[in-house]
Amino acid sequence: MTSTDWLSQLLSMVPVSGALDYRCMLGTPWRIEHPSTRPGEIPFHAVVEGSAIVEVPGGGPPQRLVAGDILLLPHGSQHILRDGSKAEPALVRARQTLSVTIKENDGPGARFDMLCGRFILSDMHERLVRTYFPLSLIVRAPESAAASGSDTGQRVAGLVALMRAESANENLGGKAMLNALTAALFAVTMRLAGEAGSAPEGLLALAGNPRLTPALTALFNEPAYPWTLPELASRCNMSRATFIRHFQERLGRSAADLLTDIRMTLAANMLRASDLSTGAVAEAVGYQSEAAFQRAFKSYMGVTPAQWRRDARNP
Repeated sequence: MTSTDWLSQLLSMVPVSGALDYRCMLGTPWRIEHPSTRPGEIPFHAVVEGSAIVEVPGGGPPQRLVAGDILLLPHGSQHILRDGSKAEPALVRARQTLSVTIKENDGPGARFDMLCGRFILSDMHERLVRTYFPLSLIVRAPESAAASGSDTGQRVAGLVALMRAESANENLGGKAMLNALTAALFAVTMRLAGEAGSAPEGLLALAGNPRLTPALTALFNEPAYPWTLPELASRCNMSRATFIRHFQERLGRSAADLLTDIRMTLAANMLRASDLSTGAVAEAVGYQSEAAFQRAFKSYMGVTPAQWRRDARNP
C-alpha cells in the first residue's frame, strides 16, 4: 500500500470547503462580537494589517493578534474581537460587493484590516475535527516560518495576500475564487500549525513531534490493520510505556481512541457512498465481527449502520 501523509488522508476522509464572508476595514475604536456557529462550521480570521484582541469565553485569557496571524475556532465557539482601547466602539456598517461583505466604521484611530470566513465540513465529519482540535488556535505565520525552517509560512502569507487582493475588486468569478482559496487556506494552515507546534494538544500537537509521526501516519494509512501498542511504539523507536505517555500527552487521547474514530469516519463515508453490505464495511475498516462493528458504530454515531445509511441518503 502506498503511504500518504496523515493530513492528506484526513482531508480525503473529511472534505473541507470554504467561504470568505467578510472583510473588516476598521478604525480604532472598534469591537465585533461573533456568535457560535452551526455544527460543521469553523470560523477563521486572518489579520492582514493592524492588531486586535480576541476573547473566547472559556478559552483562557485574551490574546493579541497581529498582522500575519490566523485565528481558528475549531469548535465554532462564540468570540469577541476588539481593539486594545477601552473607548466606546464606533458603529460598524456593512456593504455588500459581488464577492464579500465589507465591514467599515468611522473610527479615527489606527487602521485594522482582516479577512473573516468559515471552513465548512459536513455534520457527520465534525466530530473527528472537534475531538482532536483545540477550542481556539492561533497560527502565527511569520514567526512560524522562521522557526520551522520551511516555506509554509510564506505560502500562507501569499495565499492571504491573494485573498485580500481578490476581495478588493469586483472580478468576474470573484466569489468562487475566494471560496476556493479559503478551502486551500485550511490545508496549508493545518500544515503550518503542525510544523510550528501551535496547538497545545490534539492532532496538530501530535504531528508537531517528529518521533510520533510514524505512528500517526500508520493509523491514517492502514486503519484496518489490527495495530498493537508494541507495533506502534516500535515504529517510533520507543518503549511501549514511553509511547503511551507521549502519545496521550500530545493527543489528549489514546492511540486506540484515534484508531476507532478514524475507522468510524471511514465506515460512515462507505455507508453513505456505497452499496457495500454492513459486513463488508465492517471488514474494510478492520472489524472481523459484524456484530462488534454494529455495537461500535451505534455507540459512536448513536444509530445503527443501517439507520445511518438511510438518514445519510435521505436527509
